[in-house]
Amino acid sequence: MSAHYDLLIRGGVCVLPWGMEQTDVGVRDGRIAALGVPAGATAETTIEAGGLHVLPGLIDPHVHLRDPGDPAIETIPTGTKAAVLGGLATVFDMPNTSPSITNAERLAWKQDYVEGAAWCDVGLYVGGTKTNIAELAELELGRGVCAIKVFAGSSTGDLMVEDDEHLQLVMESGRRRIAYHSEDEYRLQARRPMFRVGDPHIRHMEWRDEECAFLGTRRLMALARRTGRPAHILHVSTAEELDYLKDFRDVATVEVLVNHLTQVAPDCYERLRGFGVMNPPIRGQRHYEASWAAVRDGTVDTIGSDHAPHSRAAKEKPWPECPAGLTGVQTLVPVLLDHVNAGRLSLMRLVDLLCAGPARVYGLVGKGRLAAGYDADFTLVDMQRRRRIEESWIVSPCGWTPFAGMDITGWPVATIVRGTPVMREDEILGSPTGKLAAFK
Repeated sequence: MSAHYDLLIRGGVCVLPWGMEQTDVGVRDGRIAALGVPAGATAETTIEAGGLHVLPGLIDPHVHLRDPGDPAIETIPTGTKAAVLGGLATVFDMPNTSPSITNAERLAWKQDYVEGAAWCDVGLYVGGTKTNIAELAELELGRGVCAIKVFAGSSTGDLMVEDDEHLQLVMESGRRRIAYHSEDEYRLQARRPMFRVGDPHIRHMEWRDEECAFLGTRRLMALARRTGRPAHILHVSTAEELDYLKDFRDVATVEVLVNHLTQVAPDCYERLRGFGVMNPPIRGQRHYEASWAAVRDGTVDTIGSDHAPHSRAAKEKPWPECPAGLTGVQTLVPVLLDHVNAGRLSLMRLVDLLCAGPARVYGLVGKGRLAAGYDADFTLVDMQRRRRIEESWIVSPCGWTPFAGMDITGWPVATIVRGTPVMREDEILGSPTGKLAAFK
């Protein structure tokens, strides 16, 4: 009797942990049941993937979906819809919402809300603060929690943990890897009087200079070594940090952003003005080249979008009144596929950075590779498709992207989450069925 599956993906080139191979994939009960399916197998649904590459469901480990917050800018429903349109099967959402996710009550609200509102699977960060240190060891083990997030610089409200005393106390509460925004708040504040409202936008990278980032990372590494608490340094943006972190692989993993791999100062500030302002800032050619070198030599563990939308009106304000943060969850995969076609990284390395890397760094269970027993998450891509990124395609309510007008070669054409197709050819399918991701 021939095998029967819920879903068959036939004829695609699968990016497997051990290489690329044209093979069929069979799915049952939301999980991968077989790689290499008999010719006579049947299925409730069959996707013909000839000419396409079948990737594990891609993961953006760094997004700000702003929920709870202002629904005119972003929500979990709109942000996860943007994610699946962009070829992502899972996203990890940051805690600096309004109010912030910093205690058990707010976490419980968000856990319940995600399942029923999200189009893809979601991991949740919990914010570390000076006042919730005693709760962190328990909060980090909550359902769907991917990590504790600490803003060692550049935050508002109660999320700032800028001093060594409290940073060490946070590190001593719990065991799992902590994700850090690493800028030195003391240097930021000391340099602030050097700049005026209305200065050119490029002064953003002068204020938040290389030493601001490098000093923050040096301090965090000293504390991580002292406490033994593993650290994930988010959005590393300087050549100095990337070189320095190679000596801390026992306690540290590294994220870079697609923006720092794609946009370069001064051009980005001249073209984009406030729509190029982010933290840490986009920097010059030397740092761009160092970021790519770190991708190639294995220093980098994950790539994220740091999707952090703001309204057009806010971004059009003069610097530094324009808020920092760029949209990116819908464009992460297309831009990186274009880099693959340009020869800057291989498709295997892209999958490592957007699948295996996040799974390894955060302890993600059942996702991140094409293998029997894993969640049936897939991103199908057409590596030959040419397309221009247009703002009319962006579904986040803010409605803009810093990559508007960029010509892309390579495009996601389908997203499948736990065996359910949720996007094909720019069409959203079905209803939201996203769940909280599992972490160990």
